[in-house]
Amino acid sequence: MNRIVEKRQIAPKIHEMVVEAPPVAAKAQPGHFVIVMADERGERVPLTVADYDRGRGTITLILMAVGTSTIKLAEMKAGDDLFAFIGPLGHASQLDDFGTVVMVAGGVGTAPIFPIARALREKGNRVISIQGARTRELLFWQDRLASVSDEHVITTDDGSFGRKGLVTEPLKECLERRPNGEIGCVYAIGPAVMMKFCSKTTEPFKVKTIVSLNTIMVDGTGMCGGCRVNVGGETRFTCVDGPEFDGHLVDWDELLKRQKIYIKEEKCSLDQYLETVEKP
Repeated sequence: MNRIVEKRQIAPKIHEMVVEAPPVAAKAQPGHFVIVMADERGERVPLTVADYDRGRGTITLILMAVGTSTIKLAEMKAGDDLFAFIGPLGHASQLDDFGTVVMVAGGVGTAPIFPIARALREKGNRVISIQGARTRELLFWQDRLASVSDEHVITTDDGSFGRKGLVTEPLKECLERRPNGEIGCVYAIGPAVMMKFCSKTTEPFKVKTIVSLNTIMVDGTGMCGGCRVNVGGETRFTCVDGPEFDGHLVDWDELLKRQKIYIKEEKCSLDQYLETVEKP
């Protein structure tokens, strides 16, 4: 069992969880993910490592409570034991000397972006971070991300904090201000549609763009095939080949369609769970 040592809500439906897992913390790297189960009947939930502390032997995770399994995890408290905690899994992020990198974090994507930005800055890169959310109350870890960035831009869709607009707008401005290859790489992590349009924004500038597709994973071992994605005309498995891929090669339209396949079943599962919880 892996014990939750710290647990707090940091935004509406968004929770921070620190888990005691010394073997995982000893090997975790930016870009890795873990598979978490709240109980023996829970789904295998893939969560990207948001931070790690090798001295304490802990892993920090951020989750948004949107479905049955994530709600179960969100309801757990400090002192509770997780039924399963498996990792680190996947390939670690590419931490090269790119020169200048732009880190685009959308919503909960702030969590996986943070350790990558920190590691890239430690490598000597100049880090420009663009952090976006629908509204101010959904922003979190602004200070953390700013602390590992040379420039930090915040956008909200409704203009309630920072710039009003989408993250693609300051991203394009960065690329236009540095047209001679100064930006060596862009990392974009967040909702699939955000990553799609970040990739579309960088494509004309021919800037390497890396995205993380961890949200489409299921079992995390490559056995279920649920995380299939078309990358450059080839079928890849996100959990064993990724979770990071070249955003210019991902078939985004196919991916977005597949994300909607089980919406009815997911709603049915959530309705049944909430009905059970609400009964005396």
